[in-house]
Amino acid sequence: MTDSTAVRTRGVSSRRFPDSIENRASWIAALLAIAILTISYGAPLIVVVALKPIAAALDTDRSVVALAAALVWVGTGAGGIVMGWVADRIGLRQTVIFGALMTALGLAVSAVGRIWTLYLGHALLIGFLGGGALYPPLLIYISRWFDRRRGAALALISSGQYIAGVIWPSAFQHALAGLAWQGTMLAFAGALMLIVPLALLLKPAPQPGRATRSAGFAYHGTAALRLRPNTVQALLCGAGFLCCVPMAMPSSHLVAFCSDLGIAPAQGAAMLSVLLGCAFASRMFWGWAADRVGGLATVFAGSACQALAVALFSITRSEAGLFAVSAAYGLGFSGIIPAYVVAIRELFPSAQASWRVPTLLFTSMGGMAFGSWFAGALYDYFGFYAPAFVAGALFNLANLAVVGFLLMRQQETGRGRTLEPAREAGLD
Repeated sequence: MTDSTAVRTRGVSSRRFPDSIENRASWIAALLAIAILTISYGAPLIVVVALKPIAAALDTDRSVVALAAALVWVGTGAGGIVMGWVADRIGLRQTVIFGALMTALGLAVSAVGRIWTLYLGHALLIGFLGGGALYPPLLIYISRWFDRRRGAALALISSGQYIAGVIWPSAFQHALAGLAWQGTMLAFAGALMLIVPLALLLKPAPQPGRATRSAGFAYHGTAALRLRPNTVQALLCGAGFLCCVPMAMPSSHLVAFCSDLGIAPAQGAAMLSVLLGCAFASRMFWGWAADRVGGLATVFAGSACQALAVALFSITRSEAGLFAVSAAYGLGFSGIIPAYVVAIRELFPSAQASWRVPTLLFTSMGGMAFGSWFAGALYDYFGFYAPAFVAGALFNLANLAVVGFLLMRQQETGRGRTLEPAREAGLD
């Protein structure tokens, strides 16, 4: 593709991109990725839905059980750095199948009924070897299938987490009544085998040199920020950690929070489904925004919405009010992580995506892990959740400061935005 064919301005149709890599196969790959993630993301939700029964069965505090769910995020992020490299060498199909098998094994180990097996199953098997082989490699894979609508595509496949959140919590709540939490884990371990035939349908992605940056809003790399590339990476990773601390709090503790307020567990599970369902419904909007205003601006807008919603959790007590706040929270936070990936792909060459994207996801998921555990620890100390939500809002404000700094650097140069984005292979 020459620079003349790559010219794009706001509102110009896709006919200006005759050599675009996007085609029917791109969207088939995206739909397969959604299906795989929708199934796989059910595994860590069992601990969220069954937080109180598991804590009671193991005779331990909620923070101890919440830490198991938190370790999934740490494991997924750390595993993604390794598995992104592995997928580039042995192929995505084999990596995804391996991840599905490890996730199923993790649930089986967790069902043994010991605290240490719960941690081992979630941190190493469901997280590092399972999620690490699924989520980060699939994000990188899909980012290489798209050049014009990369933000929308990444938002779409990331929605697998929220489709899972709509489907699985209520299903798990019913399963717990008949199978208990250990039986529910073993039953879902079997369901994870549905990922294997889906993985076999994944085709190799186009070579990195063919994929341009997100064409709606492209930059001449990190020069647009007048900062060293690794400094930009470090700031993005720090921002990801700060915004994911509050992001994890409602997701991990909403069912238990509702139970403390006298709201039935089934209603709490339904509230979690509403939260994640609204996240799914709004994610395409955030992907559309990222393709038009850029990844950093989208991160800032989504983080601001999240900060407001998490603060509202600290003062809302009625069932109707919590349903409304949950919906608002889902609408706000859903586009943040895909927008970070868009920002990475805008600022760095495609060849570096296999380690830069998983590194950002690792720190972000570290924030998810810390936030999930920290909320449980604050509950154990204070006996109620309001301090956790207030702390989450403060972390979110710190995130806005970091992202705002990067956004100001971007806007100050004025040279970063271009109507003729250079071919990415040339920038490599």
